[in-house]
Amino acid sequence: MSQNMSVSIAGVTLKNPVMVASGTFGSGIEFSRFLDLSRLGAVVTKGVAITPWEGNATPRICETPSGMLNAIGLQNPGAETFIKRDLRFLEQFDTKVIVNVCGHSAEEYVDCVRRLADEKRADLLEINISCPNVREGGIAFGTDPKGVERITKEIRKAAVQPVIMKLSPNVTDITEIAAAAEAGGADALSMINTLTGMKIDVRRRTFALANRTGGLSGPAIHPVAVRMVWQCAQRVKIPIIGMGGIASAEDALEMLMAGASAVSVGTANFHDQTTVLQVIDGISAYLDENGIGDVRELIGCVR
Repeated sequence: MSQNMSVSIAGVTLKNPVMVASGTFGSGIEFSRFLDLSRLGAVVTKGVAITPWEGNATPRICETPSGMLNAIGLQNPGAETFIKRDLRFLEQFDTKVIVNVCGHSAEEYVDCVRRLADEKRADLLEINISCPNVREGGIAFGTDPKGVERITKEIRKAAVQPVIMKLSPNVTDITEIAAAAEAGGADALSMINTLTGMKIDVRRRTFALANRTGGLSGPAIHPVAVRMVWQCAQRVKIPIIGMGGIASAEDALEMLMAGASAVSVGTANFHDQTTVLQVIDGISAYLDENGIGDVRELIGCVR
């Protein structure tokens, strides 16, 4: 039977609902040796700021049971290098590009969003509001509903492309954060970002990460992510991109059924560079096996 795998996020059509999570794929330059980027629904770039960021001291990655901790610190070369190198590279592929944007202040976010406004290769913007707000003593932008609504409004006002707000799970009630982003004018949500964790090296009797704490990702957080996506899908009307421990088609299907309109594969990319293709093919096979002609029939089917 004929099959439709395409989905729409904020008016932008993706050929399938599978993309890669920011920070796990660079901008695809290295991964393009292993897979055809044109097969992806979208490439989500590593975070980019208006000026270069050095990132945290090393070590800044360590393995954990069923996942990993990272404290990269959003190291990036800045918007100018990103545009000239990464966006130009992505022009050769038939896929959508979602640019992840980070900043230490509202002004930095807005400046970066404005710099990207004329870049035709940037189809959507994903705003990482887990960044530390230097004006508020380092508290992440995404932990306070009023702050989320405020920063979303400022970014939405400056942006030309659709705006996706990426939500932190390190909050008391993520549905309040989702509702605040929607009230601020967000076109879509990405969720979830990493959970804060820590690992101690008992042999060295010190922290495994130089930053002490890091972001936990991988299969360990998947059930938490599915629950949060499901909760927010009941609360907001804008599309959700679900992520968190997706390593198989079954994981992705859970997210779609919970209410996500698309999914992102992250940590699994480090284990097997072709995971994202396996997820795409697995969803297609599931549709065939179950006589489903349109992947959109699965979105939010579990209430």
